[in-house]
Amino acid sequence: MAKKANKAMNKSLKRVTAINKPSEGPDFLPLEGGPARKLPEQKPLENKGRVLYVGRIPHGFYEKEIEGYFGQFGTIKRLRIARNKTTGKSRHFGFIEFESPEVAKIVADTMHNYLLFEHLLQVHVIPPEHVHSMLWRGFNYRYKPLDSVQMQRERHDKEKTLEEHRKLVEKILSRDKKRRKSIVAAGIDYECPEIVGNIQPAPKKLKFED
Repeated sequence: MAKKANKAMNKSLKRVTAINKPSEGPDFLPLEGGPARKLPEQKPLENKGRVLYVGRIPHGFYEKEIEGYFGQFGTIKRLRIARNKTTGKSRHFGFIEFESPEVAKIVADTMHNYLLFEHLLQVHVIPPEHVHSMLWRGFNYRYKPLDSVQMQRERHDKEKTLEEHRKLVEKILSRDKKRRKSIVAAGIDYECPEIVGNIQPAPKKLKFED
């Protein structure tokens, strides 16, 4: 009786181990028929992205500040802030390229949603295949913003032609006329000073007889 009990126990143990043992058979059977196939082992994709997108950059945090702050993590190869082509003002997002992809991954994990000057930075690694080919074209690492005041001063002090001067005076007189009408319509008793404009007529085109 003891031998039969031992045999029965061994059989039950074999069944349990067979059920719990991970299957080493094929992963799937092809629909078109044929022998069963096993899926190849997929290795985790290596992070090769070195370019970071940085969004919600606060005012006053420009190229020099970004270089000093993010340069603490590793060597910065290139950086660029998107700027308005006319005014040169920051559009509050930019791109940073590190020499090492490992450093770029650490920066993205550390600085994403980091509160900086009441702005939550948005930092993401851009896959190499998604980096635009024109991203670094014409970039200036030491960007100097345009002086809009100086540009306006030069535009104002520019020597005007006779026709440009005539149009300027006409515009001033037209605005003064509208101002006078609005004052009268409002019922205000006010005598506006006269504006004397030296408007010269435009030169007549000479006609030559054949």
